[in-house]
Amino acid sequence: MNKLSNSIIKLKWPIVIVVTLLTAFLGYQIKDLKIDSDIISSLPDDDPAALLYKNIGKEFGGNDMGMIIIETDDVFQEDVIGYVKQITDTLRITEGVSTVTSLTNVLDIKGSDWGIEIGTLLDEYDLPDSRDELISLKERVFSKDMYKGTLVSEDGTSTLIMFTLLDGVDKQVVARNIKSKISELDIPEKLYFGGLPFMMNDIADLIISDIVRLIPITFFLIALILFLAFKTTRGVVLPMLTAALSVIWVLGTMVLFGFELSMISNITPIILLAVGSAYTIHVLNRINATIDTDRKQALIKAMAYITIPVILAALTTMIGFVSFVFGAYLEIIRDFGVFTALGVIYALLLSIFFVPAIISALSMYRNAKKVKRENKKKHTFLNDTILFPLNNLLHKHPKHTLSVWGLIMLLSIGGIFLIEREVNMAEYFKKGNPTRVTEDIMQEKFGGSQPVFVVFEGDIQSPYVLKMMIKTENYMKEFSAIDRTQSIADLVEEMNDVMEEGKRIPDEKNKIENLWFLLDGQDIMPQLVSDDLDRAIIQSKFASTDSKVLNDFVVYMDDFVEKNSTEECKIEVTGMPSVYSQLDKSLINSQMSSLIIAIIMVLLIVGLMMRSLIKGVFAAIPIIATISILFGFMGITGIPLDIATVLVASVALGIGIDYSIHIITHFNHVYKETGDLDKAMEETIMVSGKAIVINVLSVAAGFLVLVFSEMVPLQNFGLLVAMSMIGSGLGALTLLPVILILYYRRIEKSNFNTHK
Repeated sequence: MNKLSNSIIKLKWPIVIVVTLLTAFLGYQIKDLKIDSDIISSLPDDDPAALLYKNIGKEFGGNDMGMIIIETDDVFQEDVIGYVKQITDTLRITEGVSTVTSLTNVLDIKGSDWGIEIGTLLDEYDLPDSRDELISLKERVFSKDMYKGTLVSEDGTSTLIMFTLLDGVDKQVVARNIKSKISELDIPEKLYFGGLPFMMNDIADLIISDIVRLIPITFFLIALILFLAFKTTRGVVLPMLTAALSVIWVLGTMVLFGFELSMISNITPIILLAVGSAYTIHVLNRINATIDTDRKQALIKAMAYITIPVILAALTTMIGFVSFVFGAYLEIIRDFGVFTALGVIYALLLSIFFVPAIISALSMYRNAKKVKRENKKKHTFLNDTILFPLNNLLHKHPKHTLSVWGLIMLLSIGGIFLIEREVNMAEYFKKGNPTRVTEDIMQEKFGGSQPVFVVFEGDIQSPYVLKMMIKTENYMKEFSAIDRTQSIADLVEEMNDVMEEGKRIPDEKNKIENLWFLLDGQDIMPQLVSDDLDRAIIQSKFASTDSKVLNDFVVYMDDFVEKNSTEECKIEVTGMPSVYSQLDKSLINSQMSSLIIAIIMVLLIVGLMMRSLIKGVFAAIPIIATISILFGFMGITGIPLDIATVLVASVALGIGIDYSIHIITHFNHVYKETGDLDKAMEETIMVSGKAIVINVLSVAAGFLVLVFSEMVPLQNFGLLVAMSMIGSGLGALTLLPVILILYYRRIEKSNFNTHK
């Protein structure tokens, strides 16, 4: 380490120049950074439900369904019908839109003097304008389930215009374009925009808003804490500079490798601002505490000591993030883990190479006499208020301290069993957010917005297959969250009823073929049946965001499929409930696998670096205790496990273990030199403890800024990580020291008895 530190000082200017050039290059790339809020594209192709959901979009004209609601006193007014037509026509000519369905163009089947007449509910060139025509339209709409509760709410105050997007289009761009075009129509009625395309666009807007608002606040808060702690320019500038550079490098690297910011990775800059400054804080703290008449030698000596603990701390933090690669259902979580781990590496390299190089290059040394005076000056706010009393408490009452931690742990374990899970994207928005309001209206008046698809494979014109589709629809409607369904079988039944043969599927295939002939060429057909007539779908919407209800529906449908799917009629179910159910299962799997992997790797690495597995266990105990308390808090307060909070435990482990590493390495170093347990612990608390307190405050403040995020999961994530930082800091400064004190007192007592 001495040789490495000496080399860094010698090569200070080349290091500064390389860092400057690399920052300029990667910073320039950020101009091309894009935001992708499409959770569907992040679904894994190896999951049958997710793959089928994606394929439906390709085969049946798009599975990305958007909705526009017009809310008024009475839908059946001349001007309101005119507004529906305006929006419908606008959507039709919007690039990227596949299909549009509304009152003014929906399919209508009715009898006539010539048999069956298939057309649209309204003549778009002769819309109803008289009172009698509007009353007649209202009666027609409310007489058919195809319209009532699907296109017009049962109270007649809202109407729905639905559209699907072409497969492969940029959903956010199309959604943004639609909103812009509709706003230009200047429609006076209340409009709501719902469905996945608009939801993704809103999430992208919120991500940009969060970045613009929260990063400057985070930067300011951390800088303020550093200034109060170090009271020097370099104590503020260097930690913030390394953190800022690591953010720039990561974002630039993401662009170079073709990755985009997601609703998870958008917190990477905030994490790196909080975490990236931590390593430099420890480096500066050690430099400040090192005394030598030769200032260059003091710098080398400080770096030689602190480099290994900092590398070890960064390595364990990196493991916490990389653990997300294992067991994560969504690719965006894996990407988050990889790039945040990469940011930690960047922050580490900058701390051990760039920081000492720039201190040396700019002659930012501290005078040895000043260091001596500061080290002798024990009476500071931090020392008097926190560190001195803490050190005395630990030496006098180690067993009582241990008992308090044990009691808190027992209380927390009960809360762990109360943890709920939340996977529905609508719940990610604050109450009152337009997206959340729209989703509530969709559930209340139109059966929800989450698409459900049941795919049938076989001869679709076969009476057996069509009857099975009707049987499936009836079964689906028995579930509380399914109100309406639509399929080709419904159209065949309705046509048969108009022919006065009864509302049922004909028993003869030739009758079905005759009815089918009348449907050929209708716009709705490609949405329901494949060109080869060997695959068809039932379309529906799910009217609940409750994770338990979602899971119950998937089990409910799986049971039906298992009993009714045959070679003649193969049945598969997909849609957002199936996707959310898989995501829900993955939350537990991902949480357990990533946490177990992280704990095992931390134990092995810390144990190997310290050449003692027992010390690896000691270092892990405080953070394991903190994570247990964290889960207990989530259960007691009702904070759910979702795609953001599932990251908390591994993030807390990766970052929080750093504090234990600095305590245990410092203690080992002094104890080996002096053989004095009390002196070793006092110096550890007074020196490393100071850096930990500063670090905890700066990191916690950085994450607490996320409480002001516009997305609920990120609010919870920020609060929980801040709590875990405080908990792991307290654990490293109380629980770990008392374990070490009791452990070494026992060894010393054993050695004393042996010699005696």
